[in-house]
Amino acid sequence: MEAWEDAQGNLVKYSLAYINPAIGANDNGRVLGYDNAHNYHDKHYLGNIYPVEDFSTYEEIVNRFETELKEFIQ
Repeated sequence: MEAWEDAQGNLVKYSLAYINPAIGANDNGRVLGYDNAHNYHDKHYLGNIYPVEDFSTYEEIVNRFETELKEFIQ
């Protein structure tokens, strides 16, 4: 998990990723992830990338990521 803020404390960039090459050979081993690296919010899931159209807050994305991560880590 990485997050960057500007001088005013506003979130400007984030990256959440679960990497496991044994599960996700595509996407550099990233199995699950969320980021806004290209000025839009997207989800990485088993080599596929999907737009996150319902982004509300960074905290909500972190919660979503942690919930979905339980599918792979038990």
